[in-house]
Amino acid sequence: MALGLSDELIADIGGALIARLDGGSGPATFDVYTAPRPARGATPTGATLLGTLTFSDPCGTQTGAVVTFSTITPDSGADASGVAAWGRAKKSTGAFVMDASITVTGGGGDFVMNSVNVVAGLPIAAGTLTVTVSTAS
Repeated sequence: MALGLSDELIADIGGALIARLDGGSGPATFDVYTAPRPARGATPTGATLLGTLTFSDPCGTQTGAVVTFSTITPDSGADASGVAAWGRAKKSTGAFVMDASITVTGGGGDFVMNSVNVVAGLPIAAGTLTVTVSTAS
């Protein structure tokens, strides 16, 4: 069964996501990994960390059910080569906030990159990230 959330609750959830990412003394980060994606917040065993992108601080804005993140700074040199499959957003303290799937432009994932093929030493281009709080009824 899908929950039907009030507009006020949807706003609270989106606002809480922004507040969590902006918590701490600096900007939040987004670690880019290869598969496999672990359970929510679990240690990424078997996945390779390809690089780390940096959110703006503050990280974004909310309109209705949609949180749209501001400019995300690319990683100037990837740590490893591989196919980006998912990423983990953490506040500046390193605390887990959320995991998101990664796809190329038009692929329908949470986090969109121009290419998911990452090469060690080359930049990882930042894409777009939006989160929509479900409004199912």
